[in-house]
Amino acid sequence: MSRILAVLSLILLALLPPCDASASPVALISIDGLRPADVLQARQRGLHLPNLQHFVTDGSYAHDVRGVLPTLTYPSHTTLLTGVSPLRHGIVNNLTFDPYNKNQYGWDWYASDIRVPTLWDAARAAGLSTANVHWPVSVGAPVDWNLPQIWRTGTPDDRKLLAALATPGLLPVLEKSLGPYALGINEDLDGDQDRARFAAKLLALHKPQFMTVYFASLDHNEHKYGPGSPQANKVLEGIDALVGEVVAAARQVHPDGIVAVVSDHGFASVQQDVNLYAPFIEAGLITLKGSTITGWQATPWNAGGSAAIVLREPNNPALHATVAALIARLQADPAYGIDHVLDHAQLMAQGGAPTASWFVMFKSGYEMGIAPAAPMPSSGHYHGMHGYDPAMPAMRSTFLIEGKNIPAGTDLGSIDMRDIAPTIASLLGASLPQAEGKPLFARTGR
Repeated sequence: MSRILAVLSLILLALLPPCDASASPVALISIDGLRPADVLQARQRGLHLPNLQHFVTDGSYAHDVRGVLPTLTYPSHTTLLTGVSPLRHGIVNNLTFDPYNKNQYGWDWYASDIRVPTLWDAARAAGLSTANVHWPVSVGAPVDWNLPQIWRTGTPDDRKLLAALATPGLLPVLEKSLGPYALGINEDLDGDQDRARFAAKLLALHKPQFMTVYFASLDHNEHKYGPGSPQANKVLEGIDALVGEVVAAARQVHPDGIVAVVSDHGFASVQQDVNLYAPFIEAGLITLKGSTITGWQATPWNAGGSAAIVLREPNNPALHATVAALIARLQADPAYGIDHVLDHAQLMAQGGAPTASWFVMFKSGYEMGIAPAAPMPSSGHYHGMHGYDPAMPAMRSTFLIEGKNIPAGTDLGSIDMRDIAPTIASLLGASLPQAEGKPLFARTGR
């Protein structure tokens, strides 16, 4: 049914009139893990971010953006492109649900899994050309010039995989003048520097009217060293320079265009891992042979600062009661750092994963561990994490926008992440009829 609805939505988009003369080209840049205060309070934090701060003085900005459940990269980036919650668009985690690990830690890379039209679809329906560099969930996306995000092992075969999945012939042409494109698994600053060069070249060659660009290295270093760490701050200043490069390229091609900068989530410091697998194993809900899972009746689904709890038979009353009692016991034990737990109805009301029966929210400082045999307590495998409750202030993300007819120096206040996609669609002269959010700017007078 979801695929039928998606097809019907695309037909509706195709029947809409083409974009009007007031529409503007848009470049949408994502900086994974960018906290709003890092830009709005850059000087107080000792950060030199002239290109990002230019948006604050010459454009409009959100004080903060309330995200979706869970506050993870892939669900959030899909909301940024669709204007709906994960429950509706279908990307409900970073990793696919894979209790037996048959997919070898495969991520939700494929745009075919998105159940509603995206901004790429809307732009195409409005007769606009599109390009993409490394945006999450972009393999097979309806993009004219697409360098999708994917990786497997970090070996040279990954380069062949990307070339096969990118727009045919695009990567060899770009690499001929720019050199090798960064592997998808490379989330350091040098990888983002390559992506910025390729984005600028794509703009110059093809002049796309809607372009998405994604930078990963801030998030990578916030996980590794912690949010606000000297290492993460240095990377953020490096990304600021890359934003300047992409903006300059976009302005060269579309002088009257619009550039928006977004992020997917904030960040919180982490001190402790929570081994949520062990109690399920001890209760016989997960069975192992050595370290290999051979069976399961109920299992956590890791979401960083949270975890979905999935039942193999969600309508089995005895199983439901057993797991409910286990969760209540864990919630009462301070060692597990559980802030609160959503039941299925509460999870649906917040737009989360429909396959989960509960959703465990950890307190700040705790994260879901990755090793079933790890002791409790255990030091965090990361120093920074997200995936926590979207209501947590530290999870708030960023929205900056500047260009033709965008009010200068305007604080848009606290906004909903679902408002961003319909805002971009409106500026493009396109439409996202399914969006749960609303455009932040009126189109009158454009």
